[in-house]
Amino acid sequence: MITVVFGARGNVGRHVAAGLTARGDEVRLTGRDPRTAGFPPGAQIVAADLERPETLPAALEGADRVFLYAKPDGIDGFVAAAESAGVRRVVLLSSGAVLDSDPEHNPIARSHSIVESAIEKSGLEWTFIRPGMFATNALWWWQRSIRDEGVARLPYPEARTAPVHEHDLAALAVTALTEPGHQQRAYTAFGPEALTLSQQVRQIGAAIGREIDLQVVSVEQARTELSETIPAMGVEAVLAGWQAGTAEPPEVSTIVEEVIGRPGRTFAQWANDHANDFR
Repeated sequence: MITVVFGARGNVGRHVAAGLTARGDEVRLTGRDPRTAGFPPGAQIVAADLERPETLPAALEGADRVFLYAKPDGIDGFVAAAESAGVRRVVLLSSGAVLDSDPEHNPIARSHSIVESAIEKSGLEWTFIRPGMFATNALWWWQRSIRDEGVARLPYPEARTAPVHEHDLAALAVTALTEPGHQQRAYTAFGPEALTLSQQVRQIGAAIGREIDLQVVSVEQARTELSETIPAMGVEAVLAGWQAGTAEPPEVSTIVEEVIGRPGRTFAQWANDHANDFR
């Protein structure tokens, strides 16, 4: 039984591949240019691009399961290729943004909804994993300034979020791919605790054994700095999420514990896991 992992170099996809491999499953990794992908030695690798449907039949040949990230361009080609290849189950890394009250005016929600809709209309078994704020976003926001200056700049230091660890998302995906009872279900995944941004920075500081200077900046300055590492669509989503977190506590969830039988990882655990990224 072969599982194809798209996005196998990504923060979640690489842990999905590792989790499946640890189970002894046969895993096939995809990359637009496998020669430069930096995949583990001995991995089964095939060239594939979700935006080029002609590359997909070879990647999906003989596969039973697929881990997929949301790419609206080419999704109809993927569905057709998956059905033709006899793929039975697809687990999609989607976004909690699809639950937005006005998704048509949210670019992230709109793009993920397009992918979800195409898969729902197919004959495939599917599971959608809809994360909220990724803990790994902290690398975009603060890695460079903490590493190089010992500083984290925050427009809303007391804004609260519930970051979810990428290992937990991968564990949900592996469970949904390999165990029964998860087909035609959507799991909204938030972290297990709500923390202010300043608390998150302090926990990073504790993990690296270094005091981090907190600097409150304007929203415009934060927008400028975030634009250096995040696409414009993502910058506005981050700022909107932070602003919302100043008014209402974010949702937390126990879905990880409910599905895989252990508590979700805390942000402090994430900070320890990524301490070297900030040093």
